[in-house]
Amino acid sequence: MAASEIPETTDDPRMTERYVRTVPGDDDGAGGDVVLIGVVHDHPASVYRVRRIVESVDPDVLALELPPLALPLFEAYADDRRTPPPLGGEMSAAIQAASRSGTPTQVAAVDGPSPAFAGRLLAELYRESASRETAATTLRGLVRVTRHAVTCRLAAVASRGPVTLEVDGAHAYEVCHDDEPAVQAADEHRQISKATTALRAFGSTPATRLRDRTREAHMAEGIAARLRDGDVVAVVGLDHLESLEDRLTDRLADRST
Repeated sequence: MAASEIPETTDDPRMTERYVRTVPGDDDGAGGDVVLIGVVHDHPASVYRVRRIVESVDPDVLALELPPLALPLFEAYADDRRTPPPLGGEMSAAIQAASRSGTPTQVAAVDGPSPAFAGRLLAELYRESASRETAATTLRGLVRVTRHAVTCRLAAVASRGPVTLEVDGAHAYEVCHDDEPAVQAADEHRQISKATTALRAFGSTPATRLRDRTREAHMAEGIAARLRDGDVVAVVGLDHLESLEDRLTDRLADRST
């Protein structure tokens, strides 16, 4: 992946290095590179960023922070003449951009829940000797997200007809896709600041930290596995960006030694 294929990150405030990271692949050319795109879910600035990079890079693989069961629903959202699609936020926008590229692109859902993710989560609970409360909270969360993923799959089946079902309403922001780039970028920054302030004020629970570590390990493994197919663009929540960059960098370094 040539550096020139990634859009310039200085001209548009939505495209700064804060949100875009590149992890080079193997030196021997046996695997591709990874471009990680951090997003604020459903935000117009993030939707633009994802579309712009996917169009420019034209990756071999598009990896998304989605559970495999939910992917068909977002593919249905992406199958819309409007740009960006009105449903599915940055995930459906990424799929749509990839589908309109010049070469075929594999689309992979690399988040949990899945059988492999559940096994990893249970192993992490055991390894950490998690308290009964942490284990119970973690397992309830797994059941909840699994139920939601199944709902997405059922909605995808129903959406094969003339009506496309919306499972989750999009986040409401004070900006839209037609606003100026600087206006979108400023609002996205405000959303990040609010989330950071809330996290500092209330902290995170042991169950949340364990779940996030497990998700990030699972996503990093899923992204790394697809490097054998070529260059990867991965769309993930901004709060996972640094961890995934570190994990992938370490994985590729170990692979090359």
